[in-house]
Amino acid sequence: MESAATQSNIRAHRILIVDDEPDVTELLKYKLEQGGYRCEVLNNPLKFVGLTREFEPDLIILDIMMPELNGMQLCHIAKADSVMRQIPIIFLTARNEAEDRIKGLEAGADDYVSKPFNIQELLLRVEKVLSRIEQTFVDKNPPKQIQIGRIVLDEGTHQVTVDSEEVVLTATEFRLLKLFMERKDRVQSRKSLLTNVWNYDTEIETRTIDTHVRRLREKLGACSGMIKTIRGVGYRIIEL
Repeated sequence: MESAATQSNIRAHRILIVDDEPDVTELLKYKLEQGGYRCEVLNNPLKFVGLTREFEPDLIILDIMMPELNGMQLCHIAKADSVMRQIPIIFLTARNEAEDRIKGLEAGADDYVSKPFNIQELLLRVEKVLSRIEQTFVDKNPPKQIQIGRIVLDEGTHQVTVDSEEVVLTATEFRLLKLFMERKDRVQSRKSLLTNVWNYDTEIETRTIDTHVRRLREKLGACSGMIKTIRGVGYRIIEL
C-alpha cells in the first residue's frame, strides 16, 4: 500500500491530455483521475499553447497524428518556449515503427507509447516519467553547482551558463549535461546514457543519443569541444 505522502504527491500532479479523438481523451482522463491525478483534455491542437500556459501541467500526453498541428509540431513548439520547455512529454500514437519512435525521442519527448495501449502500462510510464523529473529538480540534498572550466550547471535554478551567459537547454539536454559533468573524465557508453538519461534499458538507434549530443555541443558554443566522442563506445566530458 502506498504511503499518504506518496498519494499526496501523486495528487499534486497535473496532466494535460492532447488527442483529437474525444473517446481517447475521456478514457485517459477517467483512468488518470482514478489514480489521483488532476487532468485537462484538449481535442483541438490549435489551442495547445494557451491551455498549456493556463493549466501549467506537470506532464503532457500528446498524440502525434492530429489535423492542422500534429504532435511533433506541438512538441517542437513546447521545447522552443521558455515557459513550456521543461514540461515532460509522453507521445501516444498509432505509429509504431522504430523510425517514428526515434523521431519522437529526438524531438524531445520523454517516452513513447503505441496505440492500442494497455492502460496500466501507461499509468506506470506516467509515474516513472514524473518520478524521474522530480529526481532532477527535487533532491534530498541541497541543490548544488557543478563547474567544469567555463561551464557552470546549477541544480537549484536549473540553469546552465557558459562564460556567465545563460545557455537554454531542454530538460533532456540538462540531464545529459549533468550526467557528463558529474562523471567528468569518465567515458559514458551509449547504453549507460539510455539508462540514466532516457530511462531505457533496451537498445534503440544510437543516433537518438548522437543527435542530442550534437545539439548540446551546438548550444555550448566555444565549450563544445569539452564533450569528446569515444569512437565505438560513447562520450565523456573533459576540462580544456
